[in-house]
Amino acid sequence: MRIAVLGSGGVGGYFGGRLAAAGSDVTFIARGAHLDALQTRGLRIDSPKGAVELPQVRATDDPSSIGPVDIVFFTVKLYHTEAATALLPPLIGPDTVVVPFQNGVEAVDVLTRAVGREHAAGGTAFVAAVIAEPGVIRHTANETLTFGEANGTRSPRLERLLEACRAAGFQARLSENIEVDIWSKFVWLSTLSGVTTVTRLPIGAVRDDPDLLAMCQAAGIETMAVARAKGIPLPTKVFDDMISGFQQLPPQVKSSMLEDLERGKPLELPWLSGAVVRIGDELGVSTPIHRFITTVLGPYSRPKN
Repeated sequence: MRIAVLGSGGVGGYFGGRLAAAGSDVTFIARGAHLDALQTRGLRIDSPKGAVELPQVRATDDPSSIGPVDIVFFTVKLYHTEAATALLPPLIGPDTVVVPFQNGVEAVDVLTRAVGREHAAGGTAFVAAVIAEPGVIRHTANETLTFGEANGTRSPRLERLLEACRAAGFQARLSENIEVDIWSKFVWLSTLSGVTTVTRLPIGAVRDDPDLLAMCQAAGIETMAVARAKGIPLPTKVFDDMISGFQQLPPQVKSSMLEDLERGKPLELPWLSGAVVRIGDELGVSTPIHRFITTVLGPYSRPKN
């Protein structure tokens, strides 16, 4: 199975690295110092489940040098989504599938417009991982991929991806209702990212404060309400799993958006709490917690020149 990882940061670097270590044919598409490190020193993953050292990996900034692949992991930051779709055509063959493992809920529609419905699937990633330094991924918690065809079929191409993920030693699931899975993650992610970033606190400090935990609960309820108003049948269990999941995370875990804020990088805010507010406004659903988060963090969400 040939896999191209478009966006080789925390998510793409971690899962792509695990797949490459298990023998999958993986090429990383990156840029800048990270690309230089991948090409000269390879990739290292520091992880509680054990380090991975890959002294040599395939890495490039030119998709045309790769050619058509079986799977594209689309793992760029949300604010790079539209621009990154322009890099996809050289990677697309007759049965190529592009799977977005991103944080928002709108990537499948963007990819469908860019490469056609037959080449776009859906996906979610649960992982806490960042680029610690060029060529080095720091993984701290979780490692699960969920993916599925938009029409719910168990296609041979995604069955093969499932086998490759299991061989790589991380959790993976082939979904028959990926839209529900994407929104289920969005309830969890929009809440975690928003509350940890607006407070500048890791999850342990948030969940140990009764008022901040109540804020998390309110934010999760808002995203649940938006999803249901949109016609996504999220069960109450999604909310319950979010709260129990927060309790199980290592206390030092930070959202990727908080990591970006601390590093002076642009934020994915418009596609996280901002999307909850925007879609809520379209559907007549009130979202005061996410509106507060969006307002307070708004000045930090714009790319720096």
